Order: sequence, then structure tokens, then C-alpha cells
Amino acid sequence: MKKKRLVSLLSIAAASVLLLVGCGSKDSSSQKTTTITVGASANPHAKILEHVKPQLKKEGINLKVKVFDDYVMPNKALASKELDANYFQHKPFLNNWNKKNKGSLVNAGGVHLEPIGVYSKKYKNLKDLPQNSTVLVSSNVADYGRVLQIFKDAGLITIKKGVNLETATFDDIATNKKNLKFKHTYEAKLMPKLYESNEAAATVINANYAVQAGLNPPKDSIALEKKSSPYVNVVAVRKGDTKKPAIKKLMKALQSDSTQNWIKKQYKGGVLPAK
Repeated sequence: MKKKRLVSLLSIAAASVLLLVGCGSKDSSSQKTTTITVGASANPHAKILEHVKPQLKKEGINLKVKVFDDYVMPNKALASKELDANYFQHKPFLNNWNKKNKGSLVNAGGVHLEPIGVYSKKYKNLKDLPQNSTVLVSSNVADYGRVLQIFKDAGLITIKKGVNLETATFDDIATNKKNLKFKHTYEAKLMPKLYESNEAAATVINANYAVQAGLNPPKDSIALEKKSSPYVNVVAVRKGDTKKPAIKKLMKALQSDSTQNWIKKQYKGGVLPAK
């Protein structure tokens, strides 16, 4: 009887172990992986996204990064649901795109600032620019206010009263101390080439294109946008998607202290953390 009882107890114990193992296996395999595709400029946006990939993978997010080399297609791709999010623009640019295209894309949160800068092969300071000099600027209307702010801070221009700099254009210049000629007919990605070929007294270049061209904005520019600028780069999503778990996890990873510190160390002032 004792032997039979022992065998019975062992059988029950074995069955319990198998049940527990089975439950454990079921729990470990129940975590679902969600894939999201985010459109981004090559540098720094795509590189920052690549940096958070391992962190997101641990949380069940498979992040795919689609690189764009212009400022036109990422919002179109997002609006047409080819992307789950994009990361390449600041809020004024997003607002301007929505206005022009009757769009409804929204800001999911800020990540970093790319200080726009003025570069020159000939001059070391904005105040050194000669009378009637030409300054080359991209055709990106959303950046005009940023450029005007730099020249305003240098005391070279003033802006008409009542004008909001975030929506200002070069027609809103009230006084122009050196009669500077702002030529703004070029694609943003072409600005580093124009600078290298010494086309004008000064050239304004967005930080992402400057970094891609091997320039160090804090060292190589003759004037740089201040950190207090409102032009923080954001992640954009379709209306209603900011509350999606995958988007929340993406933003948490991008805005984490570890990622923000990594941005600061990686780009050494060329790209500034938003926090």
C-alpha cells in the first residue's frame, strides 16, 4: 500500500510540474510583437531611432526605419498610411504642412533641436558681412522665422511690429542695416553644396544637413540658433494615434534620460536634446 501510495504521489507531483512548465511556456510565448514603421531623415533622426531599437525590442516593439532625403514625402507617406509615424520636422513646419494640404497630422512629442546655423567661407561673424551681401536660405518657409531671429539677435535687422516670428517671412523685415539680400529659392538639402562652392557671403544650413556634410554646427557656423528656440523636432502621427501603445512606447524611449544624454554626447552641440 505504501509503495502504491508513493507512486501515486510521484505521479501527481510530475503532473503538477508539467502543468507549471506548460503554463510558464504559454506565458513566455504570449507576448505579441508589434511592428511600426517610422519615416525619418538620415541624420540625426534615423540614427536616433536606431539607437532606441534595442530598448523597444525588449518591450515588444519591432521598429522599422524608412529613410527620406527630403522634407516633402514623409508627411505624404504618413497621411496615406504608408508610415505609422515620422520624425524629421519641427512643429511650425508640421502646422504649415497641415494648413497647405488640409492635413490633420499631430505632434506626438518633441525629441531634439537642430540649431539652424549661418556658415561662411569668408567671414567669421555676422557683423563682418559687407554691405549689400547675399545670404542664401532654403525655400522652406517654416524656417524663415528662425533665420530672421538670428539676424535680429545680431542687430542687423528689425521686424515689423506685431509680426509673429514663427510665421514671419522676409517681407516682414522693417529695417535692414546692411541691406542684406536674402535669396531663398533652394532646396534645404542643397545648402551644404552651395556653401562649399562659396556661392555667397553666407549660407544658412539646417543642422541635419550640416552634420551629414561633415560640418560641426557649434564650431563651423558663424552664428547659431539659440537653445531656447521653439523649433524642437517632433514625432508626427495621424490624428488619434498618440494614445496607441506602440507610439507611447516609442515616445517614452526617445524622451528617456538615457536617449537624451546619448544625443548630447553623440552630436556634441550639433543636435541638442529637447529636455
